[in-house]
Amino acid sequence: MSGPRGGMRGPFNTWLRSPELADRLQKVGEYVRYNTSLDKRLNEMAICMTAQHWGSQYEWYAHAPLALKAGLDPAVLKAIGEGRKPDNMKEDEAVVWEFNTQLRRDHHVDDAIYAKAMEKFGEKGIVDLIAVNGYYDVVSMTLNVARVSPPDGEVMPFKQAGR
Repeated sequence: MSGPRGGMRGPFNTWLRSPELADRLQKVGEYVRYNTSLDKRLNEMAICMTAQHWGSQYEWYAHAPLALKAGLDPAVLKAIGEGRKPDNMKEDEAVVWEFNTQLRRDHHVDDAIYAKAMEKFGEKGIVDLIAVNGYYDVVSMTLNVARVSPPDGEVMPFKQAGR
């Protein structure tokens, strides 16, 4: 409650059923959200890609506005929400999109995208990009299983998973 999130929203109420796990996950979450080496725009882009992948509407509701605030082009965000490759991405965004897409689709990334990610983000950035994907996978899975939804009336670009 006293951390940088300022409350117990999203997956945290569910995670409290396993307090030790909740504490450990929130520490990882604090790092990948607030202290990552990735630019906030790219980090939020990766989070939104994860929310879309899982059909996690609450995660989209929570992070789409943060992605826009961090400078992600609304057209890029819209395409992500619709599950399609955005047009006119910045070079670093295109690397994140391709890296995340390959990681989810192929369960690895090819040498070409790895080299581009290394050039743009370095080794730490690659590990941070993998970690933001993995952490928000568990967040999205938790939200879906617990059926955490955005407030009524929020318009989402995709159908909620499992409904």
